[in-house]
Amino acid sequence: MRALPSLVAFGLTMVAAVGLTGCTTTVDLDPAEAANDPLCAQITSSLPGMVSGQPRRWTDAQATGAWGEPAKVLLTCGLEPPGPTTLRCETVAGVDWIIDDSDAPRFLVTTFGRTPAVEIYLDTTADDNGDGVSSRDVLDALSPIVSVLPVDGQCLDRGDATPAS
Repeated sequence: MRALPSLVAFGLTMVAAVGLTGCTTTVDLDPAEAANDPLCAQITSSLPGMVSGQPRRWTDAQATGAWGEPAKVLLTCGLEPPGPTTLRCETVAGVDWIIDDSDAPRFLVTTFGRTPAVEIYLDTTADDNGDGVSSRDVLDALSPIVSVLPVDGQCLDRGDATPAS
């Protein structure tokens, strides 16, 4: 549960970044602490040109990606892996993702059991053009790329977790 405040803070930063991205061709993001990890370079060099119908945009921070005008999907690699949490976890293409839906229809999803961690902010709301993103399409497109990160843990079903004493 310790990761929840940092997830909320990151989500608020991403909301602010999304709001600012409509005015410029480059998306202004902050790099994560471990953005210089070679695995993050491998991930960002493999990012697709299109995600959920949204074109890729330039970013001004290492180990980041953005798609949409304004940005609907933001990716940051090089974060501290989250600890145990009660947030929902989904596995897509072999990658476990913690899903923070506290700001739905905007979501913050974070890899679980991968080092370094990757976070994706996605906005599923439709804009004036009717454009929104599908969280399933985003995770289907990006999970195979993120799967290069070494596995050092996995999500457990609630019944399999060790009770706190």
